Formats: sequence, structure tokens, C-alpha cells
Amino acid sequence: MSRFVEVFGVEADGVWRAPGRVNLIGEHTDYNDGLVLPIALPNQITITASARTDGVIAVASSGQQDVVEFSLDSLAPDSVKDWAAYPAGAAWVLLQDKYEIGGANLLVESDLPTGAGLSSSAALLCATAVALLGLHSIEVDPAEVARLAQRAENQYVGAPVGLMDQMASMCCTAGHALYFDIRAMSTAQIPFDPPADGLALLVVDVKAPHRHVDGEYAARRKSCEQAAAELGVPALRSIAFEDLDDTLARLTDEVTRRRVRHVVTEIRRVEDAVALMHAGRLRDVGPLFTASHASLRDDFEITVPELDVAVDTALAAGALGARMTGGGFGGCIIALVEASATKTVLDAIDKAFEENGFSAPSSLDATPSAGASRIS
Repeated sequence: MSRFVEVFGVEADGVWRAPGRVNLIGEHTDYNDGLVLPIALPNQITITASARTDGVIAVASSGQQDVVEFSLDSLAPDSVKDWAAYPAGAAWVLLQDKYEIGGANLLVESDLPTGAGLSSSAALLCATAVALLGLHSIEVDPAEVARLAQRAENQYVGAPVGLMDQMASMCCTAGHALYFDIRAMSTAQIPFDPPADGLALLVVDVKAPHRHVDGEYAARRKSCEQAAAELGVPALRSIAFEDLDDTLARLTDEVTRRRVRHVVTEIRRVEDAVALMHAGRLRDVGPLFTASHASLRDDFEITVPELDVAVDTALAAGALGARMTGGGFGGCIIALVEASATKTVLDAIDKAFEENGFSAPSSLDATPSAGASRIS
């Protein structure tokens, strides 16, 4: 008997998936109308589903004991708590936009580590949305599903996230990074194949969990929005890199100056990384990773000791570049390394963590993968 039949007592109608992501560069730029460059990971959320006719959604997870049920008629922000708030939020936003979904049984399974900054929350929202739509053969543009998932996380879950995670989960393609211009709402697929150049992209989970709902993420976003208002621009993306010094001189608060400097220089680093990738100079992207980490550590102040030790150790062990990735305050680093140096770098990080008394880190496969889809 399948796990789905064991839990719900009926056969499934289909299986849908949405991947997590790792951002190559462009951190905390998405809610500033900036540029980002994520890839989708092989790690994903999978939802096995069947339709119901009673207007109830029942959600179970391989990691939870209980089945959570809620009625579509009574869905409202804050009406469903804990992890089930994410599938509830996906259903709620679809109903808000008049999509004619119905009740469903949903079994959630995941090989994405929670708290690692690999966008498990966005993947869960996207996977739920595509499953609920798929049960009723409703076709929606992937970018629109991403926007719906972001609204669900903002308005239902209460996390002030930007649009990058959802776009990566929905719109990435295998073998490419997604160059996403938030202001223009345009995307381009940038070929990204480190092994072809004798390189590897390492993703190391430092086991220091972060949570976007916490106040620090919201505080960074608020600081950026206040700075834009003080400068009289719609978003920090409007500040030209060439005008950065003059712009910073107009700000009276030193912390605000650092926040603005990070965003403007990070957007330039995304542009530079894409240009280098187009030119076939992937090795030269490494120093941009390292500069990004320094900016996130010193100007945006969102790293933690585990992230800094992992980056510093990777660089000392020969990495071409390394940086924290994700929302910060924990999660993962990425390191661009010669393929032959993969074990050397990972072993060095393991040793450094042991010496610092940190929890043992783990590494993930960073093969650029495809966005959300139906499996069966």
C-alpha cells in the first residue's frame, strides 16, 4: 500500500513537484527592484494529490504525524498555523484570484533541508499551487504562479520575501541560471555548466537555521524602503552605480548608507557575473562571489560565524570564490572550485567546523535543474 493510500484511503490523481533554489549572486536585491541569478536544485518538494468534493483540503507530511484539515470556505490569513500555513496560503491566494479549485488531499514529501536557506517555503507554496491547479486542469503561466506564491507568503504566512525564490522554483531550466530583472519583470536563461569548465559549484549547509519571518529580514527590507523614500526614488535599483558616492553623501545615517551600498554594488556584481558567463569566463566569477560575501557581512550585516568560517575556509583551501547565499542569518554558502579540489575544500570546512565547535555541515548537489512540473 502506498503512503498516500495509507494516509487518505484513496488513490492519488497525480504527483507534482517544485524545486528549491540556490542564488548564485544578487542577494537582497529582489525587493529593491534589482537583479538576481538563481539556479533550481535537484532537491525538491513533491506533492501527491487527489481531488475532494467537500471543499476541504487535508494535508499530510512525511515529517509530521497528524493530518491537518481546513475548509476552503473559512480560509483567511492566520487561520491555519505552523507548516500547514503554506499549503493553506497557496489555496487562499488561488481563491482570492478566482481560480476554481476544490478540496484536495495533499501528501507533502521533501528532500530539501529546512532552515538551510534553499527556499523550501517557496517550493512548498509553488508545489501546492501547481498541484491544486493541476487537479482541475487549470493552466497558468509559471511566472504568474510565482507571483501568486509570493503573495501567499507575504499576505498569508506573513513573511516579507521578494519574488526571486518563487520565480526560480517555477521558471528555471536545466543547465541554466535564471537572470531575473525584477523591475522589468523579464527573464533570460544563462547557460551555466561548471563541469564543462572543469569546475564545481559546492553548496554547503552550515546547519545554522534561519527564518524569514524573524524581524531581522523585515528590518533590512524596511531600511531599504526608507532609504529609497529619503532619496526620492521608487526603489534602490534606481540609483546608478556611477552615482553611488554622491548618493551615499546625501544620507545622514551610517547604517542606512551601508545598506544602500550593498544593494547598489550587488546589482552591479550580478551584471558583471552575467557578462563574464556570456564571455565563457566562469572562473572569473569567483571573485564576485567573494566580494558579495564581504558586502553581506560588513554592509548588510546578515552573516553568522558559521557562514563566515565556511567562506574563509573554502577560500583558504583554494576556492575561486565563495559567499553566503539566501536570506542570511544561517543557511548555506556556495563555493566555486576546481573540480579536482572539491574534496579538499569540503574536508577543510569539516575540520574548521569541528575546531570551532559548530555542528557538522553537509553538502548538496548543485546541478542546475528544471522548475516546477507534473511528475505523473
